[in-house]
Amino acid sequence: MNRTAPMKQRSVPLSSIMPSEEQSDGFIDLDRLVAAVFRRARLVTAFVVLFIALGAAYLLFATPYYTSMTQILLDENLSKYAEEEPVPVNSQMLDTQIASAVEILKSGELALRVVDKLKLSENETILNPPRSPVDVVKEWLKTATGLFAGGPEVTEAAARNGRRQKAAAIIQQSLAVERVSRSSVVAVAFRSSDPVLAATIARGYASAYLTDQLNANFEATERASVWLQERLTDLQQRSQAAALEVAYYRAENGLTAARGELMSEQQMADLNSQLIVAQADTASASARYNQYKSIVDQGPENAVKNATISSKEGDNSVIRDLRTRYLTVGKREREVSDNFGADHPQAVSLRTEQEDVARQIYQELQQLTASYKNEYEVAQSREASLRKSIQGIAGKTSDSSEQLVQLRELEQKAAALKTLYESYLGRYEQATQQQTFPIAKARVISEAGVPVSPSSPKKTMTLALSAVLGLMVGGAYAAFLEFRERTFRLEGDVRSILGHRSFGYVPLLGTRIKKKAQLVHAHFGSVKRADEAVDNTMPFQRLSRIVVDAPRSTFAETFRNAKLACDQMLAGSESRVIAIASALPDEGKSIIAANFAALLAASGKRTLLIDADIRKPGLTQMITPAPRTGLVETLTGEATWPAGIKVDQRTKLAILPAGGASHQRHQSNELLASPGMANLIENARNAFDYVVVDLAALAPVVDAKAFAPLADGILFVVEWGRTPSRLVRDLLNSEPLINSKVLGVILNKTDMNELGKYSDFDGAEKYRHRYGKYYIENSFTDNQNTAA
Repeated sequence: MNRTAPMKQRSVPLSSIMPSEEQSDGFIDLDRLVAAVFRRARLVTAFVVLFIALGAAYLLFATPYYTSMTQILLDENLSKYAEEEPVPVNSQMLDTQIASAVEILKSGELALRVVDKLKLSENETILNPPRSPVDVVKEWLKTATGLFAGGPEVTEAAARNGRRQKAAAIIQQSLAVERVSRSSVVAVAFRSSDPVLAATIARGYASAYLTDQLNANFEATERASVWLQERLTDLQQRSQAAALEVAYYRAENGLTAARGELMSEQQMADLNSQLIVAQADTASASARYNQYKSIVDQGPENAVKNATISSKEGDNSVIRDLRTRYLTVGKREREVSDNFGADHPQAVSLRTEQEDVARQIYQELQQLTASYKNEYEVAQSREASLRKSIQGIAGKTSDSSEQLVQLRELEQKAAALKTLYESYLGRYEQATQQQTFPIAKARVISEAGVPVSPSSPKKTMTLALSAVLGLMVGGAYAAFLEFRERTFRLEGDVRSILGHRSFGYVPLLGTRIKKKAQLVHAHFGSVKRADEAVDNTMPFQRLSRIVVDAPRSTFAETFRNAKLACDQMLAGSESRVIAIASALPDEGKSIIAANFAALLAASGKRTLLIDADIRKPGLTQMITPAPRTGLVETLTGEATWPAGIKVDQRTKLAILPAGGASHQRHQSNELLASPGMANLIENARNAFDYVVVDLAALAPVVDAKAFAPLADGILFVVEWGRTPSRLVRDLLNSEPLINSKVLGVILNKTDMNELGKYSDFDGAEKYRHRYGKYYIENSFTDNQNTAA
């Protein structure tokens, strides 16, 4: 076989030959959520412990405060016996009254009364309460700024008033007033560092409120009484003036009154009544006169025959007697004439007597007719006189109509002022009686007692809130860390993000793992004490032989997996050029390259390790003594490549360092892309089975891009938990040639103790603790002395 022929086979991304992982169904992945909780449990616990410690420190240094409370019932029924008609109270009015009572209790005026009554302006506990650190800083700043500001001299009175105002402001800040549920009870609570003082001030507030209610009622009724007294005096004067004005107006206009009516109106009414009677009398007299006149006008004979006079018509007994006599004589005359004849002397005498009686009757009728005529004429004259009087009075009444209207207005004004005066007089008497009423519409139903235990700080609640706050802050910080997690943690991340296979995890070297009084497994399978640690400064021989010194460790197993994948994916060629690359510096690719090459060499393969990271030659710096020639001198023609090779006597690994100090003067990318580099690789293919090339980081420089065409495959190194996944993905996507040659990815510097926390419950990482029986048969401690 031609070993010099370059390998033309290229690796295929894993994403093209393996199905992608199952996409999320849109719901919360409970497994990942629980895993995240367990993963960040220590962090959250640390925050909880920290906040509990802060809460305990707060409780240790905080000043205890005591709260004393009294309850006041607002009861309108207390004054029902002193009020004539209690005002009905609805729910809205009750709410308004209670809200007003709450504001009165919170008012500065009531606070000043409590200060004055209890002499709190001289109480140091009130004026100089315990201060928090923030208050101390504020006071210090205020004092510092006050040093440069000169003010006017304060008088003693102003100082006393200032202390009084300060005490009132401080007790207002410590006062809590609220309505108890939907009742008419108001709870007044005061908070102070002195329990006795808290109870005293709470009682003082209740007493001050009741006193304020009494004083308010007294002052209100007193002001009302004074005002009503002034109004009564004014109304009395005005009412008297209005009454006098009515009287003067009546007198001036002749509008005298009797029995409540004007004289003219009374006279008019009387004359009208008399006129009606006179009219009736005139009609009656006229009827009688006409009746008798008609009888007299018929002549003596007919008058006697028709002289039928009612018994009601005056004194007509004479006519009745004469008529009775006339009828009796006529009856006797007819009887005598019928018996003895008409010529009988007695009959003649009776007829003569009858004629004499008729004549008497006629004369009497004539007298009565003349009498009734006179009576009729008198009635007519009286009626005419009454009519004339009525017309005269009616004329006077029409002339005084304007004066009468003005009089009515004056009378109404006088009556209104009198009514208003009487109303105000009643209200004045009522206000005078209420002024001395000694009962307020409130009473204390719960007396303030001296508290026996502090109300704040509450130890249990403070510690519980501290724990909850620590849990919340720790959870928020843990969530923040989880959300900003953009690195590679699991092999599944490599497959899902990059689409390449993962060769496994390389444990972190140089980490001190402390576990008290027990033995633990080192990253590469060795057994060490808890206080031992791998030295990051160990010489190159030890770093490059870890896979050899611990062949049954997890460290070596990852490189075997990489070797197997390289043999399978690059089959068909006797020599293989494998580049070791990473996205960022310090991801440990040089150690990976050294150990991978050592594994190949230990397996009997002729292996050449080239340090092609010319700008930062990590492998070259770990070689002691420092080489003088190497890759750069070979490419520039200053030396031949075999002259710069160093050989490890144990593994027979050939190493070509980057070169001496002269490599800093050359452009590394031009050297790696030069024909000399191609010739070097071609010669290396003929002399070695594997050529492992340690390249520079892909992101900062273009050296790896320049060498990529000469490589058969690339092992990409990613630092576990540090390298951003998006950066690696974007770099590989932007370099299709490099991406197509990536054989797989190695997760370097893996914290094996934390690895399982990032896996699901059914993930392979959860079961790595069960792999120990395969790795602990050969201990690294048996060979570390040899490696040294």
